Order: sequence, then C-alpha cells, then structure tokens
Amino acid sequence: MSINSPVAGRAVLFALLACAVNIFAADPTPDALRAGTNFIATKVYSAEDDQQVLKAFDGLRVADVCDGMDAVGLHNRGLMSPDIHPLWRDTQNFTHRFIGIAVTARYVPTQEPTAGQRSMEDYDRWAGNWYSTRSSEPFQPLLRPGSALVIEDASDADVGSIGSNNIMSWKLKGCVGVVTSATARDTDEIITEKVPLYFRRVGRGIRPGRNEIESVNRPVSVGGALVKPGDVIVADGDGVLVVPRDKALTVATYAKKILEADKAGRRNLYKQLGLPDDPSVK
Repeated sequence: MSINSPVAGRAVLFALLACAVNIFAADPTPDALRAGTNFIATKVYSAEDDQQVLKAFDGLRVADVCDGMDAVGLHNRGLMSPDIHPLWRDTQNFTHRFIGIAVTARYVPTQEPTAGQRSMEDYDRWAGNWYSTRSSEPFQPLLRPGSALVIEDASDADVGSIGSNNIMSWKLKGCVGVVTSATARDTDEIITEKVPLYFRRVGRGIRPGRNEIESVNRPVSVGGALVKPGDVIVADGDGVLVVPRDKALTVATYAKKILEADKAGRRNLYKQLGLPDDPSVK
C-alpha cells in the first residue's frame, strides 16, 4: 500500500492522534498541578558509580574540563558566574580545589515574622523550633565520600546558612567541598579549617527568621548554572563548572588529554628556565 494512498494517510493521522492522546493523558491534572508538580526527574546513582566517575576526573582542572565540555558540544554550559568564587586559595598544594558529585539543597526567603522582643529562654525555643521545622539540613544523610554540597539559598538575605561548625560536620560525612549561590559566615574559621567553599559573599545572620528549606536533591540554579543531583562539580581558582552526569566520562577523557599535554609543555619550559618542578606539573 502506497504511503500516498488515502488509507495510508488516514492510518498515519490516526497514529499521530493516538500519540497525542497518550501524551495529554499523561499530563498532570489541574488539581495535581495546583498541589505542586516537579518536571525534571532526579536520577539516583550508586556510590560505586560515583567513585568511578570521580576517578576519571582525578587531578583535572576547571580549564581542562571546560575544554572537555567544548569537545562534546557544551560550549559555555555549566560555567557558574565568576561571582561564585573560592573563600580561600592554596597556591602551594592546591587544597582549595575539589571535584565532587552534587548533592543539592534549596533554601528560600521566609514570609514568616521574626521573633520580635521576648525573653532569652523563649527566643532560644523559637530559634530551635525554626531550625528543626523550617530551616533544617535534611540533605545530611545523603552526604557520602566524594559528595559536593551545592546550595541555592536566599540570595538577598544576610544569612549565614554555612558556618564553621556545620561545614565541618558535612566534611565528616565525606563532603569534599561546598558551593552556594549566596553566603557563609564564620569565614575566618572556615579558612583556618581549610574546607573548600565557593560562595558569593559573606553573611552574618543565622537561618531563623530569614530562610526556609524548600527542597533536597532537586535541580538548583547557582551562579546561572543548572545543577542536577549526581552531576560532577569541578572547582578551583578559575571558578566552578558543572558537568552533566551523562556526559561526564567523555568530558573527562578529553580533559585528561588536555591536562597531560599542558603538564608536558610546562615541564619543558620549567627545565629551560632552570625552575624545579612543582605540584602543578607532576
């Protein structure tokens, strides 16, 4: 039967209509939409899968990985704004650098009133209740060796959601670095603790009366870049880069080639200049 025949034409039309019906039938109902609906699925990866990816990225720099992103057609994708910068830098051993697997959290500005004037005891109860019911850290059980905690926060609130205490507790669970769209406080102590932190600016206040947790391990936007749970986060003095998980191994393979060529070229120049090798060329 010819595709141009009336019967064939009607068959194609009916097939397209059937597809359309199936598509619309799968759409959320207005009631479901009104109750809130997510449209980007969160993929779940095993710890073993994460470690395989991290091994492929071992030692790579943001510059190398950026070239790898270009090589797979992702020009200017995943690059966070330069506003997201390292709190501290170590140019001897490069311990401010990190590569990790994204665990995400989103905090939003609150609409609730502040504590107002009350007794110290009552204020402590109010603040403790806020921490436990409105602005907790439900992402903590997701942290494991190699995790990179990525927080989208209430960017205009002067709130230090990240401080010298909780950032160490995250490190204890295996978190290798933290990235936020907003602020951190206790920054002198965090520098002393040498936990890699990339942020927009210093904050001073605490969470109660300022922000609330909205979601955990959902897509977030930090520095103009989309971060999905399980993506690879690469951070160094050049900034922060997000590598989509499904492209990660291909990107890493190309980036490794770039890094090795760069090291070889610089080792040769060091030799000609009479300079000793440093960790960046080893």
